[in-house]
Amino acid sequence: MRRRSNVFRGAAAAGLLGLLWLLPGRFWAQTPAQTPPVQMPATPPAASAPQATPAPQAAPTPQSTPAQAPALSRDTDPVASPDPVAAPTVGQTPAATPAAAQGVTKEDGRYTLRADAYLVRLNASVLDSSGRVVDSLPESAFTVFEDGVRQTISGFRHEDVPVSIGILIDSSGSMYDKRAAVDAASLNLVKLSNPQDEAFLVDFSSEAYIDQDFTNSIAKLQQGLSYIKSSGGTALYDAVIASADYLAKNGRRPKQVLLIVTDGDDNASSASLESTIRRVQDLDGPQIYCIGLLFGDDTSRSEARHSREVLTELAAQTGGMAYFPKALKDVNEIAQEVAQDIRTQYTIEYRSTKPPSLGGYREVHVEAKEKGYRGLQVRTRTGYFPRTAASTGPGPDGPDAGSSAPQGR
Repeated sequence: MRRRSNVFRGAAAAGLLGLLWLLPGRFWAQTPAQTPPVQMPATPPAASAPQATPAPQAAPTPQSTPAQAPALSRDTDPVASPDPVAAPTVGQTPAATPAAAQGVTKEDGRYTLRADAYLVRLNASVLDSSGRVVDSLPESAFTVFEDGVRQTISGFRHEDVPVSIGILIDSSGSMYDKRAAVDAASLNLVKLSNPQDEAFLVDFSSEAYIDQDFTNSIAKLQQGLSYIKSSGGTALYDAVIASADYLAKNGRRPKQVLLIVTDGDDNASSASLESTIRRVQDLDGPQIYCIGLLFGDDTSRSEARHSREVLTELAAQTGGMAYFPKALKDVNEIAQEVAQDIRTQYTIEYRSTKPPSLGGYREVHVEAKEKGYRGLQVRTRTGYFPRTAASTGPGPDGPDAGSSAPQGR
């Protein structure tokens, strides 16, 4: 019997609506409630699913205590499963030893050794004044600021690195007529990606389901797409939280991305937009790309306007991009653009001048200037919450972060 794995039943409990936290701009301080682990059904036989490692939980900060992640249950079919793989630290890397943690900075002609340095990793895209991608800049073109303080770049790469990507497809009833074009664009995205990329497929309506676990097989992803049935409401926020948690725990690539394809506003989530962004930032990623199909008679003007704001905010806060095609025929071209953007990014690393023990949200700003270019714009995540040494361990947020080990049903 074909099965799907329920990623998240009520992804963030109602307590998340009271989440107090600090974000720049229009976000405000809230404090989240802890939610117990949630059991989920099985993964379809077509998926070759790695066992999930213990789920991550971000270290508490003075502002708030981050939301917990749910457990992902597996079936008990007598099929051999691969050994679990500890997920690598994503985005930021707390040092494993005092020696590795040390950072050297040059100030006023003198070198200073800092033993409490904290490595931050940024994936950045650069556009010129005409909106074209600029992929030939040297390290010297970039300047990084954290909370307004200039940082010293300690690592720089510009190469096509493998990515772990989650593809989230809205399966609410209004998506029925759009599915063929969306499915084709999703497969094309994977075809244009790095051959070493891995992708998993999620569909979400009132609940979210894994239709295909991590794979680079087009055939398996195509089979996963065939499981999707359009019905129900749109629990976008819950699906993003669940998928970001799953990606952080099970993705094998340090660089991680979520692609969301939806045609409407969230109307079924327990979580809010603010708690969703906070959770993604607690996990140190991923970048979120959004494709909003906000055209046609199924979407009112007010709903389209709010949905555009939501998708734009999700992308901007995580260093991704939001796209709003005017017709279905444009979706495939956008998928190609997303694939190109992911493969042409710069990776910039620096050791924060603030120790992680201070906690709190840190705003990040990156500038690029190079001879021959005018008006360069750098797109990367807007900030992060640091994790303390106590939270380090397997996975990005420590050994006992927020959920129990997977259990069969």
